This record gives sequence, C-alpha cells and structure tokens, in this order.
Amino acid sequence: MNEQKQEFTKFEIARIIGARALQISMDAPLLIDISESELEGMRYDALKIAEKEFRSGVLPISVKRPMPSRTGAKLQPVREDSMDDEKIVEKEKEVEKEIVEKAEEMGLVNENDNEDAIIEDSSSNSEE
Repeated sequence: MNEQKQEFTKFEIARIIGARALQISMDAPLLIDISESELEGMRYDALKIAEKEFRSGVLPISVKRPMPSRTGAKLQPVREDSMDDEKIVEKEKEVEKEIVEKAEEMGLVNENDNEDAIIEDSSSNSEE
C-alpha cells in the first residue's frame, strides 16, 4: 500500500484532537507512553494529551474528503423571459380585477365603496 503522510486542515486537526480528548476523558487507554511527571506537567489535561498523541502520529485516523463528481454535460444558458412594460401593467390590472371580484363575492367590499373615499375617511379620522 502507498502510505503517505496526510495533511490536515486546521479544522480537521481541531476535530480529531477534540474527539480523541473526549475518548481520553472517558478513560480510553493512551496510545503513547507518557511518564507520570509529564502527565503532571500537563495537569492530566485530555486536550494536551490528545495533541501530543496527534503530533506523534499514532492516532489511527484518516479523513475522507468528498470530491465533486464531474459530469460531461454542459451547463445550459439561462433563458430570460422578456416582457414589455405594457404587458406587465396589463397583467397587474387583470390580477387586481380578479382580487376585487373575489372580494365582492365574499362580501368583503361594498360595490359603492371606492378607494378615494376610503383614503379620505382614514385621513379625516387621523386629524381628529
């Protein structure tokens, strides 16, 4: 097998050391021999022990990085629907007309009400 030293990003290193520190804090056996005086110097800190194990290269961890799959298909250009301003205004009027008709069917609007009268009523109420 080809054994090559794997380079890790800082995020992968943090994840690996954190996972190993959790294992050590839950009484997992140490993978390297550390003297009692060294452990006291590290104050039995699981993160420092995990980092020492990582730096010595004894952790049996590999990282799989997913690579994007290449497809032979070309990207299609985006098709834009172009509409005249007149068509947009016409479509908006149709939609507004449908909304008014549905509101009248549901009894939400009286036929003799118009927008100007409603606006004038609200402005006169705010002045009082």
